[in-house]
Amino acid sequence: MDLHTLKPAEGSTHRKLRVGRGRASGKGKTSARGQKGQMSRSGSTHKPLFEGGQMPMARRIPIRGFKNINRKEFAPVNLAALDKFDDGAEITEAVLREAGLVKGRFDGVKILGNGELTKKVSVKASAFSAAAKEKIEAAGGSCETV
Repeated sequence: MDLHTLKPAEGSTHRKLRVGRGRASGKGKTSARGQKGQMSRSGSTHKPLFEGGQMPMARRIPIRGFKNINRKEFAPVNLAALDKFDDGAEITEAVLREAGLVKGRFDGVKILGNGELTKKVSVKASAFSAAAKEKIEAAGGSCETV
C-alpha cells in the first residue's frame, strides 16, 4: 500500500449538493433554508449553542458540588484476587500490575475485603479497608501502608 493508492472507503464520500439551481432540482427557490429569518440570509452564521439571545442552557443549569483537583484515586483490588499468589509472597503495586490486576493510571492501590484469603502473604499498598486488614492478619500475613 502506497500513499498514492489510498482511496476513501466505498460509500463514505458524497457528491456536493448543489442548492439554488431551480425548482426541479428539489433544492430550488428557498434552497432548503425556509422562508425568512436569520438563517435564510446569505452569510448568516451564529455560534454553536447560541440560543437567540435567551439565557443559554449551560448558564441556566445550576452548578452543584465541588471537584477536588487534588483528589487521590486508588485502584481497587479485592482479597479474592490476592489468593492466586503463592504462600509467603510479597505483594506490591508493581506485582499487581504485572499480574494484570491493576490497569491504568492511579495514585495508588487500595485493598478491599471482598472474598477470602487462605494464604499467608505480605501486602504493601497505599490503603487498606478495615475488613481487608483484619482478614490478611487473620490468615497470618502482614499489611504495610506505603
